[in-house]
Amino acid sequence: MPPALLAAAAGLGLGLSLIIAIGAQNAFVLRQGLRAEHVAAVVAVCLLSDVVLITAGVGGAGALVTHAPGVLTVVCFGGAAFLLVYGLLAARRSLRPAALLPDAGGARAGLAVTVSTALALTWLNPHVYLDTVVLLGSLASTYEERRWWFGAGAALGSAVWFVGLGWGARLLRPVFARPAAWRVLDGLIAVVMLALAASLAVRGVTSR
Repeated sequence: MPPALLAAAAGLGLGLSLIIAIGAQNAFVLRQGLRAEHVAAVVAVCLLSDVVLITAGVGGAGALVTHAPGVLTVVCFGGAAFLLVYGLLAARRSLRPAALLPDAGGARAGLAVTVSTALALTWLNPHVYLDTVVLLGSLASTYEERRWWFGAGAALGSAVWFVGLGWGARLLRPVFARPAAWRVLDGLIAVVMLALAASLAVRGVTSR
């Protein structure tokens, strides 16, 4: 295999390994896919954001982030506050599962609110910067002139994951026809969000 393709394959593998782990962004994409609400917009926001961050990391922005602890502290506390609120909302939804059914009479979230939430879950999460900008950027630098092939592979991994998660979630909709399944899902989302909020708050304190 040509060296350029080897670099791209390495980027693809690392990108997928970093993004597949359950997190705030993935949980939101899954929930939107299950509800079939603004899936294309959510996938586009998450994918384009990843491409921008990966490009920045491959271009050398990772070094700037690691030398600006003040910026990381602000992002940590902002992200913790947002995830805390979102986690509490998910916990409240888990107590009212009937309102989560796609066919329920409750109001669907508007496009602007959905896109804003996707942007916040992406750009207010310091883990995104550490994974895509710092880690991916650092590893990409080891490929020297082929680092952009590495970045392209990582971006392809993001595309495969978000498209598959967003539109593949509909295959699980028969399971989530039962209110109890939505209760479990949002309960898990609440736990993930609150745990991430706590970890970000701790990181914000220690990075000061």
